[in-house]
Amino acid sequence: MSQFLAICTIGGLSWVLVQNPWTDSYLAGIKREPAKLVSVNDRLYEEIQQASEKYNEKPADAVIDRVWKKTPGYNGIEIDVNKSYKRMKAKGIFNEKLLIFKETSPAVHLKDLPPSPIYRANPKKPSVSFIINVAWGNEYIGSMLDTLKKHHIKATFVLEGRWVKNNPEMAKTIAKEGHELGNHSYTHPDMKNLSMQASVKEIEETNKVIQEVTGVKPALFGPPSGSFNDTTVKAAASLGMETILWTVDTVDWRKPAPEELINRVVTKLHNGALVLMHPTDPTSKSLETLITSTEKNYKIMPVGEALSESRSKR
Repeated sequence: MSQFLAICTIGGLSWVLVQNPWTDSYLAGIKREPAKLVSVNDRLYEEIQQASEKYNEKPADAVIDRVWKKTPGYNGIEIDVNKSYKRMKAKGIFNEKLLIFKETSPAVHLKDLPPSPIYRANPKKPSVSFIINVAWGNEYIGSMLDTLKKHHIKATFVLEGRWVKNNPEMAKTIAKEGHELGNHSYTHPDMKNLSMQASVKEIEETNKVIQEVTGVKPALFGPPSGSFNDTTVKAAASLGMETILWTVDTVDWRKPAPEELINRVVTKLHNGALVLMHPTDPTSKSLETLITSTEKNYKIMPVGEALSESRSKR
């Protein structure tokens, strides 16, 4: 009987503890709190996902354009939802400034395309590249290098093989300054009149002397005077090189006044522009203004960097 009474007493007390309004309120609070946190975080996750519609851009594949020929691809960009969520979840509040982005690669790359000349970088890339063809003009190279160094600009110097052989120290200086080196043939011939064998020889000999003098093996070929044909492009491609031309020409060999040269270039700049110049007096005098004017809207970079798929900010 005493055991029965004890069991009944314990059961009664347990019932009172569980069923009283304070216990009900406490348990309800415990149940509601996690639900509240999950709800807030779910809303945060949704907000980040919705922001993707505003910020995400699809990558652009490399293509052979009907007019501009071989055109490099350009990485897309998208919000890394999970990383952005982790960054914001402590406060549970959406903050646009805390979004984390990642680049997405295109499906088709330059290397996937058949040989074709390149006139520009991707038109979505806010880049401009200075191509400086060198076969003469030694007296202006030093001042141009000084100006480029002053503004922390890297250009693409496309060097003639014969010039490198005769001016090894100057070629070394250009390389040591961190500029990109390209191949401008060995003897400056009209490339469109050469056979495949002769074209390969011109490019190969230039690569050899540039590499011997500077330690750099060029990846870009700039045909003299922009003269080329399919054989030229295929010859360069057989050596693992891209053939580059330009979309903006300083026409500095005509010795225009600096103001005329600057106006000619600045009014024609565009995303992905490749600007042709030479070591001449008008270019040397115009270079600083060309740099400061260009940098208002574009980032100046070597051609190789401009042709990469990586995104670029001004």
